[in-house]
Amino acid sequence: MRLDTLHTAETPEGIALSLRPAGIVARGLAYLIDFAIRLCIFFGLAMLFGALGKLGGAVLLISYFCLEWLYPVVFELTRAAATPGKRAMGLRVVMDSGLPVTPAAAFTRNLLRAADFMPSFYFAGLVSMLWRCDSKRLGDLAAGTLVVFSDQVNLHGDVPAAEPQAPARPLSAQEQLAVVSWAGRATRLTPERFDELARIAEPVLAPGAIGAGASQRLLEVAQWVLGRRAVAEAREGRKQ
Repeated sequence: MRLDTLHTAETPEGIALSLRPAGIVARGLAYLIDFAIRLCIFFGLAMLFGALGKLGGAVLLISYFCLEWLYPVVFELTRAAATPGKRAMGLRVVMDSGLPVTPAAAFTRNLLRAADFMPSFYFAGLVSMLWRCDSKRLGDLAAGTLVVFSDQVNLHGDVPAAEPQAPARPLSAQEQLAVVSWAGRATRLTPERFDELARIAEPVLAPGAIGAGASQRLLEVAQWVLGRRAVAEAREGRKQ
């Protein structure tokens, strides 16, 4: 049973991303902010072109179309991947994989707002968002997108516990930094990618315990590099 709404995505590089989908409240408030902005722009244009007769009417119709259908697409394809309303609420649109939203996906999810609106007042979209733990509306389901909180993620966490073990040879400063950086991403990488990277360091790993994999042995070296070697040195002293 899931107790949270975290969505885990794996990038082509094997990096596991934990995304936090935005719920109906945050997305609803973002929509209201965007609606107010579009309304202000439209009234401003109406005051500007209203006196031009039929030409002014045509300009307003084109402006209405652009504000309704192109406004979200243009903003979602920027670096921030969010409309002003979403940015105000700390949200952004990404693909299910965690990668930036593509133009095709941005058009699809926004064109299908018509389906989310059915039968009225976005009823279908609201039901879909309440039904799913990732709060996807119909447009998101069709486009393969997610609206997530854009909080910064710390790529480096605590190094997992392991018994310190000296490497097979002295490590340079760059090698030590690489080992510690790898160990700090233990919770960010998939187990397969974590072990794949550890096997690259096989030449500097001590034999270790029987059955210990490359990941475990490199974690032991990481603990040694971090200076947590008192236990290992005491053990070596007892052997002598």
